[in-house]
Amino acid sequence: MSMWSVLKISLVIISLCGIIYLGAKIAGMTTNTSAERPKIKVLIYGILTALLIFVPCLWYIGFMNTAIIMFHLIAFCSIADFLVWCTDKIRNTPCNHRYADIAAVSLCIMYLLNGWYQAHHVWHTKYKLESTKLSQPLRIIQFADTHIGTTFTGKEFAKHIENMQQYKPDIVVITGDLIDNSTSLKDLQDFLQNLQKLNTKYGVYLVLGNHDTRSNKESLAEFDNEAMLNEVKKHGVEVLQDEVKLIDNRFYLIGRKDAYDFRRGGRRQNMETLLKNLDKNKYQIVLDHQPNDYASQEKSGVDLVLSGHTHGGQLFPINSVSLWWGLNDKIYGHEKRSQTDFIVTSGISNWELKFKTGCKSEFTIIDILPKEK
Repeated sequence: MSMWSVLKISLVIISLCGIIYLGAKIAGMTTNTSAERPKIKVLIYGILTALLIFVPCLWYIGFMNTAIIMFHLIAFCSIADFLVWCTDKIRNTPCNHRYADIAAVSLCIMYLLNGWYQAHHVWHTKYKLESTKLSQPLRIIQFADTHIGTTFTGKEFAKHIENMQQYKPDIVVITGDLIDNSTSLKDLQDFLQNLQKLNTKYGVYLVLGNHDTRSNKESLAEFDNEAMLNEVKKHGVEVLQDEVKLIDNRFYLIGRKDAYDFRRGGRRQNMETLLKNLDKNKYQIVLDHQPNDYASQEKSGVDLVLSGHTHGGQLFPINSVSLWWGLNDKIYGHEKRSQTDFIVTSGISNWELKFKTGCKSEFTIIDILPKEK
């Protein structure tokens, strides 16, 4: 049995237990201690009420997002139960659980509404770097993890293009996961048509992510990797897969194949091979979807590494503890190691989850300013 099968079965079991727990909570909020109805009957009414709440969610936002809502409700109600228990012990008098449950549910709703907003609203995050290798400023706009069709359609991307254009970027880079399993060909085409409206000095470049490299035989996508690449190139976006591009004789773009493709038996060049024979006096920018090769990138001495993939950790507390799993070297933000700057964006959209409680959606504006030697 695969890891994903185990995860799905576990989620179903936890969700069923959650329905019973929340049903009991609803029963407690809607009845009083003097009720003469049998407790089992009250519990059944509570469970049916919980199902009436969650079934529409299941239909509208899917199982994963419904499970996220349920887990948060369980967490908030459990915290309320613990606080009430502590209060009972301190006061030596039983409190009214009903008010605590109502407060917990209300806080949970506000918390998740904020998480929905942070996922669907796009912030503009600015970074300023310096380099002795550049004689003129360079402005990069980076975004990643569009997962077209998840939080916005290809047509809806137009508003983000307008926001990017106001910063007058020299170059735009997309660091992976352009599409999702459910992205339609029409959505991809609409997205690319909007992307063409960006007026830049050096163009738009893309490296592929783990979602971009799946074929239609492995996913629900209506087009395969080759068809996606054809559409992207047709609309003027240059794809770099273990390729190096010298731009305006000023700086290098080094686009890497995704690490996921490598783990599935594919090949990708190491940093030493990619940088062989490059002029070290020119600024070097690495585009690598997954931020998990920092040691070799730092050792290679490149100037800047741009990544996505992590979604900023997506949910609290995952954003705080996910580094412990060792899957990525960084979850979000800027870090400098030796002479190399690393930036990980939280993504302009989401994968299947429609909430961001541990971060927010964004695109980044990176200004690299000349520095005297």
